[in-house]
Amino acid sequence: MRRQPSAPATFEAVRTSPPFDYDVAIIGAGPAGTACALALRKSGRRVALFDKALFPRDKVCGDAIPGHALKALRQLDPTFAEGLWHLQPLDAVRQSRLVAPNGDSLWMRWKLPSFNSPRETFDAALLDLVRTHSTTEIRENTGLKSLKIEAGQVRLTTTAGAEITCQLVIGCDGANSVVRRQLLPAPLDRAHHCAGVRAYFENIKGAEAGLTEYFFTKDYLQGYLWIFPVGAGRYNVGLGMLAETVARHKVDLKKLLPELLTGHPALAGRFDNATQHGGIQGFGLPLGGGRTVPVSGARFLLCGDAASLIDPVQGHGIDTAMQSGILAAAQAEACFAKQDFSAEAMRQYDAQVALKISRKLAKSYRLMRFLSNKPWLVNAGVRLARVPGLKPWVQRAIG
Repeated sequence: MRRQPSAPATFEAVRTSPPFDYDVAIIGAGPAGTACALALRKSGRRVALFDKALFPRDKVCGDAIPGHALKALRQLDPTFAEGLWHLQPLDAVRQSRLVAPNGDSLWMRWKLPSFNSPRETFDAALLDLVRTHSTTEIRENTGLKSLKIEAGQVRLTTTAGAEITCQLVIGCDGANSVVRRQLLPAPLDRAHHCAGVRAYFENIKGAEAGLTEYFFTKDYLQGYLWIFPVGAGRYNVGLGMLAETVARHKVDLKKLLPELLTGHPALAGRFDNATQHGGIQGFGLPLGGGRTVPVSGARFLLCGDAASLIDPVQGHGIDTAMQSGILAAAQAEACFAKQDFSAEAMRQYDAQVALKISRKLAKSYRLMRFLSNKPWLVNAGVRLARVPGLKPWVQRAIG
């Protein structure tokens, strides 16, 4: 007996196969990308998280984990933040010391608990949360070469040459974001960009676990030097400065950092017996708040450093990265619910980022520019903070 053709079964298989490889492709598995993936864990969407590196991997920064980053995680699930407190090495941070250009000190205690941890450790722990608590497909060692917004989809090409399609792409790929460069290209604006360097030290005289220190100089107020404990007796020591200042004065930050460690009056003798581990590494950060920049378009959203969400005064961005990743996840769910991925629909995300993140960054940017050529005012602010009742106001202004 002749067998009947199997065309109907074949047709059914073709008809029900997904038209896209993924619903959502998140590019970058740092704080923004992992927070976004965790926020989408109950959405039922096919989510992929891409990163060019293999974790754990280093990320050059100050290694300070702001309290608001942990607060954002708690909003997703209290156990997420609590789990990170068990990272080793880490030091809980409750107190900071700010040294004015004239050498006066302002001691501050923070309400929200935070800690410092090497990003190699912290970011890997965040990615482990995604592995444990979501069905996100994690694709490490997969860099993004190009992407194209097409009719009804986004087509991604990896550095290995593979093509991947999705309905929505979320760019969480840092200061040098491929997603931003290809979809919202713009020249480097040094007035809204920070350059920094950092190195690791041990045996710093007077350094304490749980105490972060900031040092200002009268010559370069558009930035500061820091000493942050990262556990096991090791300290992240760095220097950040507005890129505009670096370019105007032809500052070599890698040369200036060791000069300040021996020549800054408030650091005299503290590094005499210190041991440096590794070289001085550089990095760049796009500052938020100084201008209005789009962070979305048809079928794409930008988060974290890719969206220029670095605080201009303190230089931190892990908290704003995670906050924006969570907002992006909410926008993604709204788009799928309405099946509307237009640029107009995405502007709701821009509005939420402006309301919940950028307005505060704008205040920080104005404060940074106002103080940038007034060392006497910074000195006066530190003295003013010693007046009973005024210290909380000063602390709110800078933090």
